[in-house]
Amino acid sequence: MKFKLIVIVSLFIFTLISCESHKTETGYIFIPAGIVDAGSYRGLPSERPVRRHSVDSFYMSEHPITVGQFREFIKASNYITEAERFGNSGVFSFSKRRWYMQDGAYWEYPAGPNKEKAGDDHPVTQVSWNDAVAYATWKGERLPTEVEWEHAARNGNNSRHIYSWGNEIEVKGKHQANVWQGKFPFKNTNEDGFLMTSPVKHFPKTSLGLYDMAGNVWEWTDSEYREENNELMKTIKGGSFLCEPDFCHGYRVSSRMGTTPETSLMHTGFRTVKN
Repeated sequence: MKFKLIVIVSLFIFTLISCESHKTETGYIFIPAGIVDAGSYRGLPSERPVRRHSVDSFYMSEHPITVGQFREFIKASNYITEAERFGNSGVFSFSKRRWYMQDGAYWEYPAGPNKEKAGDDHPVTQVSWNDAVAYATWKGERLPTEVEWEHAARNGNNSRHIYSWGNEIEVKGKHQANVWQGKFPFKNTNEDGFLMTSPVKHFPKTSLGLYDMAGNVWEWTDSEYREENNELMKTIKGGSFLCEPDFCHGYRVSSRMGTTPETSLMHTGFRTVKN
């Protein structure tokens, strides 16, 4: 009887270890299957109505794809991004307080050729949806759907918090994400120390272990977004360093915006998932 009990306990421990190892993969976070009520009635019209979805489990990259990771793809594939082919892309001028098309801006120099080079540990930007899909395909992965992204941001348990960490933008006086501090677009007090992107993993991770699910950069998803003009766009989630509470609600879990697939901007990046 004692021998049988030891065998049963040993099998139980082995099962636990096996399950835990299944949930662990370097650079990725296991997102459990579950139910998510995507959207919010407290947000913008684009967040309504709230719809319930069943989501299968998947792995999600623990942070947005970095400049360093994207460079590996470029070197291996000789891929040329759409910003490079077009010769310009969208840049926000902090002095003029507006967006404009900057010649020569691309993923290595997101603000333009005469500006600072992007750090390898920062999220890659100036990548279109098509560029993001090309990277994901090269990796044997894909972009998350909008529902998968929101399920992950709600920590896999259908949390109804406004943000992935709770209901307040700051916790004990500390910023939880790289967002605009001040009155957009007139003044940025830069309290968090980052005028533009911040290194991935700089701000606290979610309870699931994901970084930058709010702020830093908007993230491409594989889901369509349509407005009244019926122009085909792709949904982006998460907000960016240009979002501030009274102007942009992008870092809300339920927030969503649409951008055309060929568009490249200095505050838009992506992360990947795999089954």
